[in-house]
Amino acid sequence: MKTLSLFLQRRGSWFLGASILAAGGLFWSGSAFGEQNKVAVKVDEQPLPRSEHVDTTSFAPVVKRVAPSVVKVLVTERAKNVPAPEMPPFFDDPMFRQFFGDQNGGRGRSRGTFRQPQQEGLGSGVIVSADGYVLTNNHVVNGADVIKITLADGRELTAKVVGTDPQSDIAVVKVEAKDLPAITFSDSDKLEVGDRVLAIGNPFGIGQTVTSGMVSGLGRATMGLDYEDFIQTDAAINPGNSGGALVDVQGRLVGVNTAILSRSGGFQGIGFAIPSNLARNVMEQLVKGGKVVRGYLGVTMQDLTPELVDAFKLKAREGALVSDVMPGSPAAKAGFKSGDVLTEFDGKKILDGRHLKLTVANVAPGTEVPVMVLRDNKTTELKVKIGENTGKHKRGVESDNEDDDKKSSKDNDTGTLNGVGVGDLDPQVRREFDIPAKVQGAIVTDVEPSSAAANVGLQPGDVIQEINHHPVRSAEDAVQLTEKTETKKTLLKVWSQKGVRFVIVDESGD
Repeated sequence: MKTLSLFLQRRGSWFLGASILAAGGLFWSGSAFGEQNKVAVKVDEQPLPRSEHVDTTSFAPVVKRVAPSVVKVLVTERAKNVPAPEMPPFFDDPMFRQFFGDQNGGRGRSRGTFRQPQQEGLGSGVIVSADGYVLTNNHVVNGADVIKITLADGRELTAKVVGTDPQSDIAVVKVEAKDLPAITFSDSDKLEVGDRVLAIGNPFGIGQTVTSGMVSGLGRATMGLDYEDFIQTDAAINPGNSGGALVDVQGRLVGVNTAILSRSGGFQGIGFAIPSNLARNVMEQLVKGGKVVRGYLGVTMQDLTPELVDAFKLKAREGALVSDVMPGSPAAKAGFKSGDVLTEFDGKKILDGRHLKLTVANVAPGTEVPVMVLRDNKTTELKVKIGENTGKHKRGVESDNEDDDKKSSKDNDTGTLNGVGVGDLDPQVRREFDIPAKVQGAIVTDVEPSSAAANVGLQPGDVIQEINHHPVRSAEDAVQLTEKTETKKTLLKVWSQKGVRFVIVDESGD
């Protein structure tokens, strides 16, 4: 059976996107050209004129104007010694070495390194300033020792990395040149599904190529990056297009081509580009200080499903459900509570958890913003002073050394939660499952594989903290609360090592 996979092109081969991005990191951290630099870019935020009459006679004038701004990026990783994997036992077998030679250089399985040959990769980039700043993907330049930029006029220039951001897959490099043909940025927030777009890059190294299509979708999250808000397009994107330009019919940059979704490894009509607004924000921070500073709220969020909308008696699915609030975080200081539904942030409507995360990230730390939340079906306004996301914040509740004198664990029949066993959180259980002392509730000790609870991901080691909005402090609480349930749908607030979430266990059999 074929599987659907997300691909990025790197070093001339296909890899799963997650495999490439997992190795990300700041390359030459800090600006290569000094602190507090600024990049002078051209921006046109006017919305694209739209009418029912579409003229597709030729895109040649647009391509002639924009193509010089798109460059080829050739990266080289020099040969070097790298840690060697442990060799199979038969490599030390004298019979094997007699017939096949000493493949290990006489060092057997204890070999610590091996010589990795020089590797080359090909991608694309976009000139964003006349003085030589070039925007591309992090996965194009990550790990490179030498970067060469080839301009449309044939010049080949050596580039240095200014900064990279693996969390958004954006990188900025710079060449020493003047009067370069810089592209004009558009406001990607004004892009609409159905708008015509052109993808420009260097697929397969055959030379600059232009493909056309339209915006197929917006707000896609497909690669598992921390910050992603992809534009989906059916304009053909292939190996070597990564880091190239996605432009509108006026030649303005709307996105940076990044990845494809494919069954075969080749383009099949689904490509993704990083919106120009996100790329520009990251780029300007990298140029200024060599790193990206993002806002931090301090909540764990969930998207609202129809079941959760019913359980919380909401009128609409728009908003982000707060499942947990980090102690001492900006959200905790502002009065956020688990079960709040955040609907507006700084005057902007929030659609879901991903949208909230992106919106918060774009706010400068120290800024105080108004936030609207639904609490018990009443709208409440909170004021929150945004913190800085250092990457060190824990998703769950921080542990302390307080003792817990709960009763010893025991299994119980939990009424409507058929097939689920629970127990009290005593010190031994906390140590066994590494549960922080501040986490209160009833621990799940057993889940039948065929139960409705198993279907929603409940498993031993999880802690049930609430049942149908009522707090749970012991196994006995869990039993009593499920016995009183009049419906076959049970709303649980669950703590696990992955975070806190709300789930609905539906035993109605529908």
